[in-house]
Parts: sequence; structure tokens; C-alpha cells
Amino acid sequence: MIFLKCGISLVAASTLPIPDTPAGHALGAWLDAFNSGDRARVESFEGAHAPWLTLDAEMGLRARTGGYDLLSIDQSNKLWIVFRTKERASSVEIYGRLVVRSYDPDHITLLSLAPAGVTSPEFTLDEAERTRVIDGAAKLLEKFYLFPDVAKRVSEKLRKLQERGEYRGITDPEIFSIRFGDDLVMLSGDKHIGVDYFPEAMPPEQPPPRPHPAPRQLAAVNCGFEKAEHYPPNIGYLKLTMIAEPENCIQTASAAMTFLADSDALIIDLRETRGGSPRMVAVICSYLFDESVHLDDIDDHQENMTEQLWTIPHLPGKKFTGKPVWVLISGRTFSASEELAYDLKSLKRATLIGESTGGGAHTMAPHRIDEHFFIRVPFGRFVNPITKTDWEGTGVEPDIKVSAANALDEALRRAREQTAAAQSAR
Repeated sequence: MIFLKCGISLVAASTLPIPDTPAGHALGAWLDAFNSGDRARVESFEGAHAPWLTLDAEMGLRARTGGYDLLSIDQSNKLWIVFRTKERASSVEIYGRLVVRSYDPDHITLLSLAPAGVTSPEFTLDEAERTRVIDGAAKLLEKFYLFPDVAKRVSEKLRKLQERGEYRGITDPEIFSIRFGDDLVMLSGDKHIGVDYFPEAMPPEQPPPRPHPAPRQLAAVNCGFEKAEHYPPNIGYLKLTMIAEPENCIQTASAAMTFLADSDALIIDLRETRGGSPRMVAVICSYLFDESVHLDDIDDHQENMTEQLWTIPHLPGKKFTGKPVWVLISGRTFSASEELAYDLKSLKRATLIGESTGGGAHTMAPHRIDEHFFIRVPFGRFVNPITKTDWEGTGVEPDIKVSAANALDEALRRAREQTAAAQSAR
């Protein structure tokens, strides 16, 4: 747990008691780390309890606010807490919400901060609405989920949780959606299942099965190709933060891979890469092979069909072939980025360095529960043609286990040694 001591937790520089619950512990630990202003301490907290937070953004917020003093605990439950703080650098009062996972209470799922009175729930959930959302989600799960027997079992357990009063007292719709989604993951073991809440009423049309960011959004983040650069002597480095659809990003992928094509070795950094497009995985792999290669099969439960993914024989730009590839992975590496790592490992095209990945190998689509709530339901799975299985629930194992923080240094050391040996042997 975040704290080892029992009893009431106290935040430094504050005498206000914080509930002795997993959510209370998380709040106290975050305030202590954030208020310290120590970058290493904040980074350590994020890595252990909230890896989805961005260190630079947190430190920027700390510099602007001067930290927070806790004013009150408005609502509290074992796994969630609503609180108010005040910025130390001003008189601005902040309304905060925090949720920890039901199946891993050391992990913070939600940490939301907004000026008090500016952001508040669009409506208040009551028992009838919570029941309606749970029942609607259960029906959609049973109708569309990849494994019908699992869906039925999860639905039965959900109703027992509801009867037991597990969600009683949650009136904030976002807290409810996250708590509910966490329990769906806990009951199913599938990390692609989730519940999304939209404050503004969504139109009645069913969303596309694979919604994509707008082209302008993709351009703002360079389609997830965050860095393409060289380390001495001639080690290419590609950092990906997302695996975007090639429809709007093929030129970006081509430019990055062409820029790195003349490197003596290539490091692909997937340590902070989440989900995305299997088709972009195929594009990236295509720049690493001369020949046509069968990468994966995607079994679609809804359509009762199988789609094969192969490398693409003809692409713009230059390829990186016949030279070593190192792939950096971590516990944050998930879904499509895991597919890229898994495929390259299975094909013996790359050496993986770092930590075991998140373990999400299912394709999913959103389904409307009502105008404010949607459920993400997995409908397909990957089957690798070499291993005849996937990485669901287990993650992708590195070939060389080191901490994610040290993975780049380890890859650079090995790449330099290997290229030096190859050059001396010529």
C-alpha cells in the first residue's frame, strides 16, 4: 500500500485528517509528493501509483500553484474521495476527485483538479440511474463480448455487486463510470473493457467501431512520432507515444523511418506508448523487413471472420533492414504497442529490453448505454501465426529485464558494443 501505518493519515503542513482508506492513502501520498516540489520524488510517486500522469505537466502545475493545502474532505469511500484544496500561490480553491482501482488500490485511476464552482457534474446520479447503466452495460456485454460465457458470468457478478450496495452513495457520474469500469476489468480480467462518461449528451447515432482522432489532433502530436534522432556513433532512436491510423499518418511514418534508415542500429521506444492501430503496426514493421511477412490474424467475434495482417511490400521512403533493432518496453506499453513488440520478438527481428507490458490483446468497440454512458466491449483477439496465441493477460516479456528507467541506457550500451564489433570484423 502507499502508507504502511494504520489509523488516520495526516498531510504535511496540514492538520486535517484524511480517511484511513486506500483512496485516502493515495490522496495523502500525492499531496506529500506534489507539495515537496522535488522532481525525483514526484517521478517516483507517478511511477508507482499514477504512471499515466505526465511529469513535466505535474512540475509545471507545482510551479504555478506553489502546492496545495487541503481544506476539506467532502465525500469519501474506500476507493474514491472528493476533496477541496487551496493553491498556496493564490486564493484559488480547487475541487478534486480521486479514484483508486478496486483490483489494485495502489494505482490511481482518476485524479481530477478544477477550480471550485467552475467544473461540477452535469447531473447527479441516483440509484435508478446507476441501476439502468449497470443493466444496460450487462446486456451489451452479453451481446457483443468476445467470450459469451465470460460475459454472462460478469453480468451475474455485477448484479450482486449492485445488490450489495457497492456503488451506493456515488452521485458523481465520472467517479461512477471509473469505479464501474474498474470492476468490469476486475471481474473479466480484460483490460480493454471500460465505461466512458460524456458530460454533454451524445447523439443517438452509434459511434464507429474504431473511432479515430481528428487529423488536426494527430498533427498536433506528430501522429505519435515524438522523436526521431541519432545517438553517437550512429544509433537511430524512434520514440512513439501512440500508434495512429496510417490513413492520416503514413507520410509522418515514412519521414521518420527514412530519416533513421542509414543508422547502424535502431532503438524503438515504446515505454510510454498505449493503444492504437494494428495497421500502423504493419506499416512500421514493413520498414524493417525486405520480404513480405505474415504478422498477425485478428479473429472478429462479431463478424465471425478472420483478418490477416501482413507487411506492406511497397512503401514510400527507405527501409531499415539487415541491421539490429532494440525495442524498449514497460508496464505502460499496452495494446497495439504490445502487438508491435510481440510481433518483432516472435519474428526474431528485435531484442526487447525493459519490463513486462500491460497485457491487452483484444480489439474493442464502444457501445451506447445511454446519452451519457458508453461501454467499451472487446470483440476480437490477435492470434500470432508463430506462437498461435497472444499476450492477453500476460503481457510481452522482455528478452533483457531491466527497469524501464534504465532501458534506454542498456539498449545504447548493447547497440554500441554490437556495432563496434561488426565494424571491427569487416
